[in-house]
Amino acid sequence: MPLDPTLASRIENDPKLMTAFAAICDCGGRLAGSDSERRAVELVARLGEEDSGVAARRLPVPYQGWRATRAALRLADGSACDCYPLLFSAPAAGGGLTAEVVDLGRGAPADFESHKAELPGRIALVRHELMFASGTIHRSRKYRMAVEAGAAGFFIAGPLEGAVVAGSSGRSGLDGIPALGIAPETAGRLAAVNGRRATASIELETAEGPAEAQNLVFDVPGKTDEWVVLSAHIDGHEIAESAMDNASGVAAVLAVMRALAPEICHFRRGVRMMFFNVEEWALTGSAHYVGGLSAAERAAISLVVNLDSVAGSSQLTALTSDFPALGPFLQSVASNNAASLAIHLPLMRNSDHANFADAGIPALRLVAGFDDPRANLRYVLTPADTRDKVRPDELAGAVVLAAACVMAAANATPREALNWRTRRG
Repeated sequence: MPLDPTLASRIENDPKLMTAFAAICDCGGRLAGSDSERRAVELVARLGEEDSGVAARRLPVPYQGWRATRAALRLADGSACDCYPLLFSAPAAGGGLTAEVVDLGRGAPADFESHKAELPGRIALVRHELMFASGTIHRSRKYRMAVEAGAAGFFIAGPLEGAVVAGSSGRSGLDGIPALGIAPETAGRLAAVNGRRATASIELETAEGPAEAQNLVFDVPGKTDEWVVLSAHIDGHEIAESAMDNASGVAAVLAVMRALAPEICHFRRGVRMMFFNVEEWALTGSAHYVGGLSAAERAAISLVVNLDSVAGSSQLTALTSDFPALGPFLQSVASNNAASLAIHLPLMRNSDHANFADAGIPALRLVAGFDDPRANLRYVLTPADTRDKVRPDELAGAVVLAAACVMAAANATPREALNWRTRRG
């Protein structure tokens, strides 16, 4: 069933959508543990209460805090180059690291294998890939391969000329190596010449310690004790405004709730609006939440609709996490609402939906620009992830489709909802 035309029109012309989006961007990059992130939590808590009509539940999320206190990169000729410490990077202990650089190109497993004899004690250099693509190799996997190969340091070169790249190192526990995002021009200067490797010097000091963030929860009940979870993550990176990733998702979730809240009491299932934190730190906020659910609470969640980076392209894709029945259901909803929606079935662990899927809860991520290297999503994790990359019509289109999916899921029959829980294989 399509959205009521009046409701769809109200979403498409909602003046608060772009106002809220801009206000979230105004908070800054929202790195977990920063004043920017704390301002954003308070803003979203207030907006969530206004749009849902219910008070926010604030759920504490303990995590290992981290920040870089000093970072510098110099080449063999003494010239300084811009760099950006990857989240949770290990420091360069003992006054710094000077080592030769091994250029691994893309940084695929085969690249690491072919250079395994060269890597111990040297710095591995790889390339950042389009984040939202079917064949992408995540930087954290490349980082782990570098650590396992005995590399002393890690560079990842970004896609944007003249700009460094951000992201999480994926380091876990106490082991790890210094990791920096660099510009593509810097990578070019680190190329071997006549078989002679370039040398680089890293200074990286960090501070770590126990920290706490907050997840925000807003429950609007339906007719039963079952739920559809509608989620987005608040935190981001200081490198820019984290506009596409993920002010777009936060603003879209608020808009969906604003549109549907008056009707949810008539739905079979309630809608649980959730804003996760510390997502950029290995999905910590949602992992903490899912890990604390009882078996009954997990069973009561029929579907998770996670909105992450839903603008920057007009093409939307649902990552359906190895739940085959979700694809036909979602495409039917899209067709009924004159929208285009692509489906990617394999589980991708690139946002909070993955923790729900791992717990056996049907979960999807709605994302823009999947498998499109020309989309503005190529600027995610660079200084160009700013509000000007988000067109109002694209964001409104994502809200209309997300609202239709949430409403259809909230009113689906018990048989249909049970069918969603079947996993591929």
